[in-house]
Amino acid sequence: MDKKIYSIHELNQIVRGLLETRLPNIWITGEISNLAQPASGHLYFSLKDDDAQIRCALFKNRALKLRFRPEAGQSVLARGKVSLYAPRGDYQFIVEELQPAGEGALQQAFEALKQKLEAEGLFSEAHKKPLPEFPKRLGVITSPSGAAIRDVLNVLNRRYPSLPVLIYPVPVQGKGAEIKIAAALEQACTAKKCDVLLLTRGGGSLEDLWAFNEEVVARAVYDCPVPVVCGVGHEVDFSIADFVADLRAPTPSAAAELISPDGDDLYNQFLQYQRYFSDLLLRQIRDKQQQVDWLEKRLNQQHPSQILQQQSRRIIELKQRLFFVNKNLLLSKKAALDSYASRLQKQSPVTKLVAIRSRYKLLTQRLHNTISNQLKAKKNQLQNNARALHMVSPLATLDRGYAIVTRGKNIIHDAGALNKGDEVKTKLAKGSFLAEVKAISKS
Repeated sequence: MDKKIYSIHELNQIVRGLLETRLPNIWITGEISNLAQPASGHLYFSLKDDDAQIRCALFKNRALKLRFRPEAGQSVLARGKVSLYAPRGDYQFIVEELQPAGEGALQQAFEALKQKLEAEGLFSEAHKKPLPEFPKRLGVITSPSGAAIRDVLNVLNRRYPSLPVLIYPVPVQGKGAEIKIAAALEQACTAKKCDVLLLTRGGGSLEDLWAFNEEVVARAVYDCPVPVVCGVGHEVDFSIADFVADLRAPTPSAAAELISPDGDDLYNQFLQYQRYFSDLLLRQIRDKQQQVDWLEKRLNQQHPSQILQQQSRRIIELKQRLFFVNKNLLLSKKAALDSYASRLQKQSPVTKLVAIRSRYKLLTQRLHNTISNQLKAKKNQLQNNARALHMVSPLATLDRGYAIVTRGKNIIHDAGALNKGDEVKTKLAKGSFLAEVKAISKS
């Protein structure tokens, strides 16, 4: 069975990977010893307690972000990962963040309060109020003897010296400072003398700035109806009040610049407006002067009385033209109306009824004459037919002495059809009679 044989380099790499994987980001605490800072800018030291120690390395890119100067014997909190320096096999701690041990508890309290207030919506952008473009009075809540108020006043005097400043003096650090800061904010809001407030102080340690990380100050800033600018510490310093304020400035001087308009810019804008309106006024004066000159020229060319006479003659001419136009229009309309009346008369129902009545009489007379003639012709034809019919009629035969013998409805032509004792009817030319058959002769 082949054995796996590791080189020292391979072994150290494996151990390094295991350490960095299992312990990638932890906090440790200890006392600094064996502190060394070579020309490279890295920091090398050991952290120890009563029972053990570990070598630590803080590289230059992280060391430049430190807010304090590490010293031997100082208790610190360090965040980083456990690793191994493979060339020598040294077990070490790579430091990512370093804080004085006292600030560690404050930092944890800072993060806890920050998360709480953020969850409640105190940092919401929707709640932040805009600053006035040209503030009427600035209220500054700060220490009256600190460097911050001097920086603010210097900037305001340079940029916007006409801005009145009302100072609300408060302690900016130490026990009870947060209560007085919150009270000053409430007082400034109640007084309603300022349309923007500046909460500020100079730089310092986290402990020095802690009054601006208290919840009572944060809620006072949030409840303030007046826009609040917070300029606490230096560029790298962030406080809870910064997150709640309507605007955060990196320094007191920067806060004064953000609040105040630039007087030089305003003066330059004023000069531009002055030149613009001066040019505009000059152009309008020139235009009006040209208009006056033109009107004066026209006035010299023709006097207003002449213009009035011309206009009067023009009005008379137009009245005459209007009269003739209206007269011709009326005559034209009258002729058209007469034409329509004539056409209407021709189409009148009375006229049509007279014509229809005349035609009715004519047609009635013609119909009467036609019927009379036809009746005469038919009467003559009937008489002729009657004479012709009479000539062949049995009645004419009867006139010559003949008779018609019937039994019932039957005409007797043959004596053999009769029986002795039958009753027969004999019709003569004049009258008829009943007879009883006494004897029958068939010859």
